[in-house]
Amino acid sequence: MDRISAMRNVEDALRAFEDGDADLAATEQRVATVLRTYASEFEGDDDVFRAVGEEPVDGTVVVAASKPAARERVLARAGISVGTSASDTDPSGKPPESRLDDQSGDRNKFDDLTELKNDPVPEFEIERI
Repeated sequence: MDRISAMRNVEDALRAFEDGDADLAATEQRVATVLRTYASEFEGDDDVFRAVGEEPVDGTVVVAASKPAARERVLARAGISVGTSASDTDPSGKPPESRLDDQSGDRNKFDDLTELKNDPVPEFEIERI
């Protein structure tokens, strides 16, 4: 299904809803089916994935080459930046760059951690659809 065909099918679904020929649930299902069909017919090795878990990512559908790539796209769509992870810090809580700087005597470079992003990441799984 090409883009124009997908848009026409969505318009048809919306028209049926506006005319009272379809209820909201049927319209949602029809539009979701059009989107899945359109997304699954992309050329290339990409697959369609859905996030299942906590808000705000639950139900997000993305096209990606792998589950890890899909996870990154889901987080990006939700506007969530992962930032520095616990594996990137030593017991002092400093990022690896600051440990190197400590050896050179510049100990205060990373005292202000306001530049590091560490938004809470919701719990979710990625499933291929």
